Amino acid sequence: MTIQDLKTNHLILFEAISGSRAFGLATENSDTDIRGVYYLPKEDFFGLNYIPQMSNETNDITYYEIGRFVELLQKNNPNILEMLASPEECILHKDPLMDLLRTEDFLSKLCKDTFAGYAVSQIKKAKGLNKKILNPIEKERKSVLDFCHILENQGSVPLKKWLSDNGKVQEKCGLISIGNTKGMHALFYDESGTLGYKGMIQHEEANQVSLSSVPKDEKPIAYLSCNLDAYSTYCKDYKEYWKWVSERNEDRYNVNQQHGQNYDSKNMMHTIRLLQSCEHIFKTNSLQIRVDNREELLDIKAGNWSYEKVMQKAEDLIDSIEHEHSVSLLPDSLDVKKTEKILIAIREKLYCQ
Repeated sequence: MTIQDLKTNHLILFEAISGSRAFGLATENSDTDIRGVYYLPKEDFFGLNYIPQMSNETNDITYYEIGRFVELLQKNNPNILEMLASPEECILHKDPLMDLLRTEDFLSKLCKDTFAGYAVSQIKKAKGLNKKILNPIEKERKSVLDFCHILENQGSVPLKKWLSDNGKVQEKCGLISIGNTKGMHALFYDESGTLGYKGMIQHEEANQVSLSSVPKDEKPIAYLSCNLDAYSTYCKDYKEYWKWVSERNEDRYNVNQQHGQNYDSKNMMHTIRLLQSCEHIFKTNSLQIRVDNREELLDIKAGNWSYEKVMQKAEDLIDSIEHEHSVSLLPDSLDVKKTEKILIAIREKLYCQ
């Protein structure tokens, strides 16, 4: 079963243009996203070939089986609620049965978690992106030795500098732990290479320093501090940063670099829009798809707002949502039985006539 099969067999119940074009935020470069609802042939629905959702390769065209659609509506999924509330001019096809599903029957205080909750997760991502852009990590990976220091006079010097200044190599060093301390070691040196010291690390990717067996009469030439906590944090940040580099959308990243605001401006535009939509739900008990502030939102997308200004806008909206949610007359959760009966009525019309 393919999307084309759905159309050929007249199984589409609803079809609409969604995304930026529905919100009134489209520009000349915007894609056209299509969302729809279908039902399956009787033998597939009652048999073993139930298909809850279909998409094309780029996911800009997605259709939901009527049962899956209602299930997501019951969960107050933002994308699905906005799809049901599509502006008339964006609706390409609508079976009369879809009139049984009314947006107001699905709105509840759960929208605070689904709309604002998702937006907050995007804000956290934006803060993480801001950190990555402002604090790039060199491709050459540091070793644990970069987090070691030699105690000297009333301070310390980086281990690698100390080795270089003193004409020594880590392979001829021996370390022993100093009891009742954290990360402190006595450092010994075997110029002849005959004492069997293991060196400080066995290989560049070692996650801790190596310890050696040192004769009791040997005297340390220095004391070393190794900050394994900092090294562990660095390894985590390094892995996350270069994973992000390998997966990021280079076109989007280059646009963000050009405007120099250190955040994904397109994503933050939609995050602000989602927060405004949530605020509107609790203020009016209704869902508005077309935005009233197109220019302001496109200004954010263009990167004309500083990172701090966008974050403040988001925080102000979150505070407003908290207040409006507390005084909203919407139910805490929707009437699942009522909406389930609507689904049953639709299925009966489709399969029992």
